[in-house]
Amino acid sequence: MEQSNIPQLLREIPDPPQQLYIRGTFPNEHDYKFLTVIGSRKFSTYGKQVCEHLIRGLAGYPIIIVSGLALGIDSIAHQTALDNHLTTIAVPGSGLDDSVLYPASNRGLAQSIIQAGGCLVSEYEPTFKATNWSFPKRNRIMAGLSHAILVIEAENISGTRITARLATDYNREVFAVPGSIFSPGSEGTNELIREGATPVTHAHDILDFFGFSKDTEAPLQELILSPEERAVMELLIAPMTRNNIAEQLGMSVIKLNILLSSMEIKGLIKEELGKMYRL
Repeated sequence: MEQSNIPQLLREIPDPPQQLYIRGTFPNEHDYKFLTVIGSRKFSTYGKQVCEHLIRGLAGYPIIIVSGLALGIDSIAHQTALDNHLTTIAVPGSGLDDSVLYPASNRGLAQSIIQAGGCLVSEYEPTFKATNWSFPKRNRIMAGLSHAILVIEAENISGTRITARLATDYNREVFAVPGSIFSPGSEGTNELIREGATPVTHAHDILDFFGFSKDTEAPLQELILSPEERAVMELLIAPMTRNNIAEQLGMSVIKLNILLSSMEIKGLIKEELGKMYRL
């Protein structure tokens, strides 16, 4: 654990932290775009699916996923980033020592973040225990640390809404996922859109903002797909049965089933009604 110079993006906000503790490796600011992903602790199935879908669509690009290590959408964002080989940064409301890391149930996730090349950051002393006021205070770090913020689900009065408001104050782009008018968990995001946030329905909405075109996609995707995985993805422009895929690739069904199972776990493909679909 070490103290670090304050990153440039954080130095731009009106009340930057005086110190920043880091566990793990903080990425080079000049090589990446930083996206903070936040949402409700009481997430819905829709919110989980949207979070996984959007982050999966960013795989292969030089994008850092920042979130707060909290239960709910934060945890889903971190885990989905890890599953898709995206570096992720966690900003807990506590110090970074294992004895106080909050919530305790996410200490294993925190270790996975560090082991995968990401980091934990906090302005609090390593053994500082989270308090009611430490979470709103850390929200300004989450808002200031990124080029843009993505709100998945939020009630109208919530810490997530506060973070989004801070992002606006810091002149950061605010993305919000539209939701059902009947869902309390979408009241905050729908209101953000009404106030001027950019609605997001596809990962390309975020990629376009960061200036990533389709021309930049291929070489980066090579980093996360094996040749066999890439061959399957290219075949699945249209849904196909397992037997058709095996025939097209000249691969035994047994070997193909192992490959497809691995790809399903990674969230690259799914099977419905006997056919494989690309996600």
